Amino acid sequence: MSLRSALLALLSSGPLTGYDVVKQFSSSVGHVWHAPDSQIYPELRKMHAEGLLTSRPVPWGSRGATKTEYSITAEGELALRRWQDQPLGYVRERDPAHLKAAYFEWASPGAAAAQLRAHLEHYRDQRAQALQQIRALQDRTSPTLARRLAANPEDQWERITRFKVFAYEGQVSRADQEIAWAERGLRLLEELGELGEPGGSGDPAEPGAAGAV
Repeated sequence: MSLRSALLALLSSGPLTGYDVVKQFSSSVGHVWHAPDSQIYPELRKMHAEGLLTSRPVPWGSRGATKTEYSITAEGELALRRWQDQPLGYVRERDPAHLKAAYFEWASPGAAAAQLRAHLEHYRDQRAQALQQIRALQDRTSPTLARRLAANPEDQWERITRFKVFAYEGQVSRADQEIAWAERGLRLLEELGELGEPGGSGDPAEPGAAGAV
């Protein structure tokens, strides 16, 4: 998936100014595809130049200023459908947390436990955010969903909503798995007597003989 696919998906529910794209991106699709503002604005301009979007100035403020409002074109809708219909190309994973865990024998006393606790905190927060999004979708209090439903026939509302709930349920499942993994890691450190505080006395353990990792 690319940033432009996410932007096309967001704009498929109707016109948005660049400012509103950034705002709605962070509160909706940004939960599954992160992008900083510094990438979004240039990509919108590039998509406009390529004919995927149209633009028009709209009033902003009380001094005659304007903002640029973007709308998806027929060519943009075709690109969105093509992206959806193409099989996802999976790539080999780069997982820094699990890579570090494979070599915890090099960690200073307490450092491994601190990293696992940070992992727990991160994924508990991710889980809470995903559950919040699910609740907002299910009770129809999500402004982004409301906008999309208003742009589609009522007989499509349940379908649209359930697909989005399904996506966030995947995030909950992934968070649950990472939380359980980090908890197992802390139990392992406890069994090995390595739940000390970072900066304590003692040297890192000598790495063992070459093995699987």
